[in-house]
Amino acid sequence: MSSHRQVRDELARRGLRAQRERGQNFLSDPRIADAIAGAAPVASSDAVIEIGPGLGILTRALAARARRVVAIEIDAGLVRALREDGALPANVELLHADALDVDLAALAASLGSPVRVVANLPYAVSSPLLRRLLDLRERLAGWLVLVQREVAARLAALPGSRDYGSLTVLHALAVRIERVRDLPPSCFVPAPQVVSTLVRATPLDPSPLAADELPGVERIVRAAFGNRRKTLPNSLRAGLHPPPPLEVVHGILASLGIAHRTRAEALSPAQLLAIARALAGHV
Repeated sequence: MSSHRQVRDELARRGLRAQRERGQNFLSDPRIADAIAGAAPVASSDAVIEIGPGLGILTRALAARARRVVAIEIDAGLVRALREDGALPANVELLHADALDVDLAALAASLGSPVRVVANLPYAVSSPLLRRLLDLRERLAGWLVLVQREVAARLAALPGSRDYGSLTVLHALAVRIERVRDLPPSCFVPAPQVVSTLVRATPLDPSPLAADELPGVERIVRAAFGNRRKTLPNSLRAGLHPPPPLEVVHGILASLGIAHRTRAEALSPAQLLAIARALAGHV
């Protein structure tokens, strides 16, 4: 398949349609799929977990580079289509499952190292899947995801900017984020209403986070950004239960040289991590 018409014809021939509620937009150009596989970057020693193979255009590009590909697809019709006619290479295993329900850590461990994730993420579930990938950072060599451009902006935002928030901070503490390229709606069938962006994430080595530290840091960081109109002490007290004593929050900020009326979006990820660690014993 190398054109919009061929993708549409393939869907029609199999009695399938793109399901808007699942955010299905299929790549239509194998050349772009190959560029995505190269940007991952997938090597011959890699195993790849692909989330959302669709009609398999990207899957085949990944299989041409990787030693093994495990593709996770929730849509029964697409699974049936991919299993018919020998549509996928021999080094591809197809799982009919919801990626949110799959034990991705166990799957990654079973594949041996190195393992990468490549995903054309449905917009509706991009945030929970991105968060799950952070939990897998010690098992993965990295991941490449295709997300809405606005999500990519949030992942790579700088302190003080409109897009800077808890999603930015959590990623900055765990991985290096690179915006690879934008893909216009014309690259997909059906064409989405938004521009998509390829984002590459590489786990930080060494990591500023301890192995089990992210959930606790996340709770405090999310509270810090819970209300952008509030100062940091007020956001933390409103977002944490039980709320930390105000004098404790003020004391922590003073010890870190941070003014009491500072808002979370003005602070760097490192400063927010320091606050989270100091506050951990009080919430």
